[in-house]
Amino acid sequence: MKRTDIERLLPEVFQRAIEEGSPLLALLEVMEALPAPDEAVLDQLDAFFDPYRAPDAFVPFLASCVDLERFLQGVPATSSTQTAPSWPSGMGRLRELIAASPFLAQWRGTAKGLLRFLETATGVQGFTIEEQVPGPDGLPRPFHLRVRAPHEAASYRAMIEQIIESEKPAYVTYELEMVENPEGRPPSS
Repeated sequence: MKRTDIERLLPEVFQRAIEEGSPLLALLEVMEALPAPDEAVLDQLDAFFDPYRAPDAFVPFLASCVDLERFLQGVPATSSTQTAPSWPSGMGRLRELIAASPFLAQWRGTAKGLLRFLETATGVQGFTIEEQVPGPDGLPRPFHLRVRAPHEAASYRAMIEQIIESEKPAYVTYELEMVENPEGRPPSS
């Protein structure tokens, strides 16, 4: 609120007493300056809820709002620069997951949702999911998945396993394979 706006709220007798160097003028200037930081935040409030523009310190809170806090183990509550050690590219991947959270929530428990989650979290493309995994007798194993991850994602194995455990249906078992060429594509030259 501007000083002139505050002045108009005062009784007329006080308004006449406002002059340069008076204690009342100094008090009005302080009253104008006090809410300035809060008003600056309120002017840009929409940025706090956009995962790409939110301050780093606010991103873990956004993650907890969209049910991703289970992946933030080891992140100090007051940290503005650190992320969980397993997160590739720092806050960037977490911001991408927050932005993708409506899709991930809609497709949770499906191969499509798991695939998108893995690729978004690691930043590596090329995961495949087999739902008809043959058992020792050659018949498909019921309620079993095989997740094939590109070799480039090997350093994120613990995070990949955590994602699979949390995103697959509870009754489904899985195996994770790290392969050079998960989609059977010819190697690029």
